[in-house]
Amino acid sequence: MNRPDSSRRSFLKTTATLAGTTPLMEGLLQAQAAKAVGPLLAYVGTFSSPLRDVLPTQVDLPPGNGRGIHIFQVDRTSGAMTPAGIQEMGTSPSCLALNTSGTCLYSANETDRVGDDKEGTVSAFAINRANGTLTQLNTIRSGGAGPTFVSVHPAGRFLLVANYFGGSVAVLPILADGRLGPPTDIKNDAGTLGPTKAKNAPPGSFAFSGHDRTHAHMIQADPSGRFVLHVDLGLDQIFVWKFDDQKGVLTPSESPSISLPPGDGPRHFHFHPNGRWFYSIQEEASNVVLFDYDAATAKLASRQTISTLPPGFAGTNFCSEILVSADGRFVFAGNRLHDSIGIFSIGANGMLAYVGEEWTRGDYPRSFNFDPTGEFLYCCNQRGDNITVFRVDRKTGGLNFTGHYTPVGNPSSIVFLDLAKGN
Repeated sequence: MNRPDSSRRSFLKTTATLAGTTPLMEGLLQAQAAKAVGPLLAYVGTFSSPLRDVLPTQVDLPPGNGRGIHIFQVDRTSGAMTPAGIQEMGTSPSCLALNTSGTCLYSANETDRVGDDKEGTVSAFAINRANGTLTQLNTIRSGGAGPTFVSVHPAGRFLLVANYFGGSVAVLPILADGRLGPPTDIKNDAGTLGPTKAKNAPPGSFAFSGHDRTHAHMIQADPSGRFVLHVDLGLDQIFVWKFDDQKGVLTPSESPSISLPPGDGPRHFHFHPNGRWFYSIQEEASNVVLFDYDAATAKLASRQTISTLPPGFAGTNFCSEILVSADGRFVFAGNRLHDSIGIFSIGANGMLAYVGEEWTRGDYPRSFNFDPTGEFLYCCNQRGDNITVFRVDRKTGGLNFTGHYTPVGNPSSIVFLDLAKGN
């Protein structure tokens, strides 16, 4: 069975309507590739709790098949990955973030409990720029249970953390040597929980998750760094904060939150490169919402809602990742259970049009990411214990499977470091 055939037909139908990459852009990309020297590395975060009997950290999650942070060398031409080492951890470092200079890596260790405390941890690592190996700098409490997302603030002095099981977000200072300090701020989400069934769920869906309590799922600064946004899946809300990049403190913005339809469950978001369009993916509703974003006030105004699934789909699906291509022409949306990546073209006004979808060749795609050139997309198939590699068609948005499977136990996230330059 070859599931992607229908998707490819839809790509062909839409190619004529999409503007191609300009010769100038193609020349720039080729020039960048020609200049690239030195290794390209991939760091993969995993669910890795089987080591809990070996390491002194008690993990209150189901066992995972990973062994910590897996390191790979990436072939720039084929996209293939070769194992280059493992930073062994039994604390499920499920989300990773690099600093801008590419000298430090940070992991959200998605644990419910460390010792007797119901709180997770975040770890800091120094990167050996000669070979990419990691040296742990320190591990500190994350300000809540089950940290599931970390991002580095654009100013580079703070790490932002979303604690899924704790329903909180935290700001951790990044010290001069890359280590993390105790939180400068912690915000606990509060409000009315959404229903267990999403208002906009596909027909026949039993995607009931995340509305048992507050669940902070993602936190990230806007492009300017003046504002920080985070989503709470259980509350069906996106929170917007002013950020003091000197003190590391969050204060409510002029429009401190915006609500999604009841039960839809916002999970992740991504800004368009122009900074004016904001795309949010809903885990239980299986849709993407386009918001206009006012960079001066951080106010969000919804303008479009579109399903991540093919027309006529019925049944259960849980959305995962959402990414906007670096050229601003396509949005990619992850579907778990349907095990596909939905592909959408972006119109001149930011509106999305369904192009098609590509089968991930794995089970339960938790996240995916582009390599630094945007030529390849790497999909972490959490339950399939592998990462699959696709070549991106820049003209159509199509994803063409390269045939490369990389075995990794319960992969959750992947980030890239080009040792030829910075991050």
